[in-house]
Amino acid sequence: MTLKLLAVSTALIGFTVTGAAIPGICDEVSRASPVRVAAANQQSAPDFTGISNWFNSKPLSIADLRGKIVLVDFWTYGCVNCVNTLPHVTNLYAKYKDKGLVVVGVHTPEFPFERSGANVQAALKRHGITYPVAQDNDSKTWNAYRNQYWPAQYIIDQTGKIVFQHAGEGSYDQIDRTVARLLNVDS
Repeated sequence: MTLKLLAVSTALIGFTVTGAAIPGICDEVSRASPVRVAAANQQSAPDFTGISNWFNSKPLSIADLRGKIVLVDFWTYGCVNCVNTLPHVTNLYAKYKDKGLVVVGVHTPEFPFERSGANVQAALKRHGITYPVAQDNDSKTWNAYRNQYWPAQYIIDQTGKIVFQHAGEGSYDQIDRTVARLLNVDS
């Protein structure tokens, strides 16, 4: 019995040490625990910095977008979780773009092949993305936001403050309600 207990204990310790239960080391745990920023912890949204290309738009800045609701969506086309969120982001854009929502996709590559502007452009076409997309090859905007996850969404209010943050898939209804509330429209 003691040998069996020792084996089970060793397995559990090994499971924990390898990161299976440590957020930040195991991606599945991180995705299962969405990150949100409460309105009480509002901070000014960082500007888009180090952008190598802009697609579907001229270069944008947070200052230029004051007065608008902005959804900043960090993604990369090689990430299956990011691709899974794209229909929700594009639908949100279609639903609210004429009411004051600006969506800015920030394509921050994880792998070298994702750094190609032609590959990003092909992904935009493949996924029907017509909103502005910034190519953040050097992760400067990613770092300015202190972002850690693909995908991640940040909602910025009319004054330029981050009022909502979510990492991973899901929370689509909450994102929609937050945007609708800030735009003062029905969701």
